Amino acid sequence: MFLLALKMLLGDRAKYWMLVGGLAFSSLLMTQQYSVFQGLLSWTTSHMRNMRASIWIVEARVDQVNETKAMRDTDVNRVRSVEGVDFAVPLFQGVLKARAQDGSDKMIQMIGLHSGTLYGRPPRMIAGDITQLRLPNAVIIDTVAAEVNRLGAGMGRPLRIGDAFEINDREARVVGICETERHFFGYPYVFSSYDQALQYAPRQRKMLSMILAEPKPGLNEADVAQRIMKETGLRAFTVPQLEKSTLKWVWANTGIPISFLTTIILGFVVGVAVCGQTFYSFVLENLRNLGALKAMGASNMLLAGMLLLQSMTVGLIGFGIGIGMTALFGLTIAKSGQPPFLMDAAFVFEALAAVLLICALAALFGIRRVAKLEPAIVFRG
Repeated sequence: MFLLALKMLLGDRAKYWMLVGGLAFSSLLMTQQYSVFQGLLSWTTSHMRNMRASIWIVEARVDQVNETKAMRDTDVNRVRSVEGVDFAVPLFQGVLKARAQDGSDKMIQMIGLHSGTLYGRPPRMIAGDITQLRLPNAVIIDTVAAEVNRLGAGMGRPLRIGDAFEINDREARVVGICETERHFFGYPYVFSSYDQALQYAPRQRKMLSMILAEPKPGLNEADVAQRIMKETGLRAFTVPQLEKSTLKWVWANTGIPISFLTTIILGFVVGVAVCGQTFYSFVLENLRNLGALKAMGASNMLLAGMLLLQSMTVGLIGFGIGIGMTALFGLTIAKSGQPPFLMDAAFVFEALAAVLLICALAALFGIRRVAKLEPAIVFRG
């Protein structure tokens, strides 16, 4: 009987392809938009992966990693004096203006690392030696900054080691190139020593942006962070805590989540509408066949199972096509990195469950109609 149900489904090619196409489009809309949304969220927390540290200490009013409020230089020693802190180093983080060789101004994300430890260094060096960052006017740029349309403008080629540009009318000489995750605002990363970064940045009374710290071996990071907050009045985060706080800030203060969630929900609604209407039309056209099966003794439960098999079959095929197109989209934009794309394996199964729910709802309309079906319909003219 179930084989007969599949033959009935494939026999009506028009309805079959309409069902598969509608579910494929719904799957594509949900998974593609969610993957781009996840990519954007990963950009908001890229600082933590580009400058790795166990504990991040910021001013008491700061809620997320992309925000900075200047602290006093003496705060570093206050953090170092907290019991359980192995070491703590200052960090400068700010958006500055750089000038390329063609005279155009480019915005950069300047990161000033503690010259003694270089703690918070970029995760992967492509060229150059990180220790040369201690030299005067030395900087390390990421691959985005080196591009021809960024700091390489006017040179006709990407920046290389030994090239120079200006940051606030001061020379910056490239001693290394690193690879980083892209920042949410799109600014390229430029790393220097902390003291050098203070020379590049406009002078203010307070210049310290963040403090990076490590707990002593064997101690819990969250406990040490809590102790820092209690004794200094500053705000201390572990990496998971800062990620959670940053994402919470994005949800509360930007329209990005609502925009993407609206599109994802729309994809689900479109799937229900198209699949439900088409499948119900398919059932109506096959009422005489279903009535004949009922007249021969087929129960409502058996007929409902046949309809569910038909709807789930087109659901799996449609979802496979949709997720395949999403993956192809991700591979196509992988080199450019724009828009960001991050496919979550868990969401793939959640999207599959959503598509199967769409199919179950579509089948329900048909099942209700079949349950009320009189076997005598097969004998009517």
